[in-house]
Amino acid sequence: MEGYLLDWANLLLRWLHVIVAIAWIGSSFYFVWLDNSLRAPSDAALKEKGVGGELWAVHGGGFYNPQKYLGAPRHLPEDLHWFYWESYSTWLSGFGLFSVLYLFNPKVFLIDPNVANLTPTVAVILALAFLVVGWLVYDVLCRALQKKEGLLAVLVVAFVVIASWAACNLFSGRAAFLIIGAMIATIMSANVFFWIIPGQRKVVAAMKAGQPVDPIHGQRGKQRSVHNTYFTLPVLFAMLSNHYNMTYSHQYNWLVLVLIMVAGVLIRQFFILRHKGVVNVVYPIVAVALLAAVAAWIAPSRPAAAAAGASAAAVDVAQVKPVMDKHCIQCHAAAPTLMPTPAKGLMFDQPDQIKAHAQQIYQQVVVQKAMPLGNITNMTEDERALIGRWFEGGAK
Repeated sequence: MEGYLLDWANLLLRWLHVIVAIAWIGSSFYFVWLDNSLRAPSDAALKEKGVGGELWAVHGGGFYNPQKYLGAPRHLPEDLHWFYWESYSTWLSGFGLFSVLYLFNPKVFLIDPNVANLTPTVAVILALAFLVVGWLVYDVLCRALQKKEGLLAVLVVAFVVIASWAACNLFSGRAAFLIIGAMIATIMSANVFFWIIPGQRKVVAAMKAGQPVDPIHGQRGKQRSVHNTYFTLPVLFAMLSNHYNMTYSHQYNWLVLVLIMVAGVLIRQFFILRHKGVVNVVYPIVAVALLAAVAAWIAPSRPAAAAAGASAAAVDVAQVKPVMDKHCIQCHAAAPTLMPTPAKGLMFDQPDQIKAHAQQIYQQVVVQKAMPLGNITNMTEDERALIGRWFEGGAK
């Protein structure tokens, strides 16, 4: 029953996380597009009111005319919408999901003995430290280099590269990618919580008190919002990467992570410029070339066991079953010992079940060597080769 309830917590938290993340990213992308699409008003009355840019748009059968003021409007409306619940809900639901899946099961999901021999307690502390330290380092850099955006960008990228390398040398590849994504997502939400919304509240408070509005709040909020939009695609890849072990299981997985995140930034840059009327195809071309190069680089080679399969002695499922019993049924069984329920719903208790999933077993165990997860059961190369010969011989 405990495992069943955890599965429901996983499902509902993931569903909630996706829903609110769509709302946050959608509103973020919309406002970046809107800000870059505004045109100076031609109406003298709008200029007199302090409107610096406007846009006419049609959507859903209606016409819209959003306007942006230079600084703040002279008279604050009573009905003022704030954009912050999307950010907070995304982070809270994401952290809840991260806790249920990873922090509550560090031995299974966080730790890979072949990477670093961590205790569960140390692994959890280090994972949380990445979130906290990531924000602190980023925030210090922004404070120190507020007017040196070029240098700031270089140092933030360098920090993410270092953090990616460190995470991939401390945690299992799957967890490392997710932790870097969570670290950047924490930075994004903290930007909203500590800078963007407080700055806007100070502007509103000054207006209500009849005091002049300090433009620094708008400048700081704009800087952090711009940073957030560049972070978005790298974070989305990191969050989705746990479904694609060919990326995080590579020997140089930290570099794979960095290169794919760079491709995401280049794609985002293309769209930001396009909003301004500048179409520079160099960015998407370089991004696609980078992704293609990574895909070619990490492509699995044909295992030696498979190449020798034709001349090797025939292997049947009776020989493979003891290997599966030793290394796989801890997670893939009717009553697994390392997980509350069978992972991915796959069970290998019986020979027929093993044969039915021969292709998946071969791909995960022999080609990509992604399973057992974190090689927690220490499967040997000889055992992988045995499974390889069995599959290449027809999985009999």
